[in-house]
Amino acid sequence: ADEPRWLGSDVLRRRVRRGVEAALAYLARTQQPDGSWKDIIGRKVCDLYIGHYDKHIGVTALACMAFLAHGDLPGRGRYAKVLERGLDFILKHVDENGYISYSNSRMYSHAFATLFLAEVYGMVRRDDLREKLIKAVRAIERAQNRYGGWRYLPTSIDADISVTVCQVMALRAAHNAGIYVNKNVIDKEIAYVQKSATPSGGFRYQIYVSEGRRIFGRVSFALTAAGVVALQGAGMYNCPEVRRGLSYLRNQFLFNHFPPPHHMRTTFEYFYAHYYAIQAVYVAGGQLWRDWWKRIANELLNGQYEDGRWQDVVGPNYATAMAALILQIPNGYLPIFQR
Repeated sequence: ADEPRWLGSDVLRRRVRRGVEAALAYLARTQQPDGSWKDIIGRKVCDLYIGHYDKHIGVTALACMAFLAHGDLPGRGRYAKVLERGLDFILKHVDENGYISYSNSRMYSHAFATLFLAEVYGMVRRDDLREKLIKAVRAIERAQNRYGGWRYLPTSIDADISVTVCQVMALRAAHNAGIYVNKNVIDKEIAYVQKSATPSGGFRYQIYVSEGRRIFGRVSFALTAAGVVALQGAGMYNCPEVRRGLSYLRNQFLFNHFPPPHHMRTTFEYFYAHYYAIQAVYVAGGQLWRDWWKRIANELLNGQYEDGRWQDVVGPNYATAMAALILQIPNGYLPIFQR
């Protein structure tokens, strides 16, 4: 595909191409024979969900999407076999209720896997894929709780913005691929996310009621990016919460308050934050997107290892898949990343 001139200098465009090719070659090397990728499952800031290294549904889905974003498909392209194996692994772990899990992975992984299945189904119309995608979508709809959001488990009774945005984008991708999504689910999600917005433009991690009092959670760059994308993904492109949220992100960008480069290796939030932030500003477009793209592209490429990977506390496959996805957003191959 022709690359728009605004993607930066010729030097940056060549660096991006080389960086992405090295990342995909790394992921192709680290794929397991059964199609999965391994990383830490359950990495959290609290001790309630102890991390362990195993085949990872969510990371497998993200890695596969990095190859889709390159223009490859099952049955077509240099990495066709890689995608076929990854798709087989995920399809094999859709249970009778539609929940996609392996080795105690949770709703984050289910959402990324559902998103991947929807993106593939939009390009490769297979009946077996459609059947399991529909089941996975219904599992997300059933897991929505009374607040209108989602949490770590299908049975969770509370909600947070971070898990919610993942479910919303999976539902959006399924809708784009022609799968019916219950409008009441989307309406409840929109109301929940809008309540999570603050007057400053930031979005809160959680809002819930305890002993009759409404409790508000923390606000951050990552959560605000997630909140904006959760509303954009539901079709709310110009509501006040999105406009204020983009303004909040713009200020974080201008005043260097967004996650610094050294956080690539020291926190799991870095790649998650930038994965949603780049989507938010890409949909918004304009000068903010152009400036943002050049900055994050350079920052990521400067943090790439010689063997093509990136690294963070979840693991190199997760970090490399996320970085490759961010760097390939301008390609326009993934429907979910199209304006």
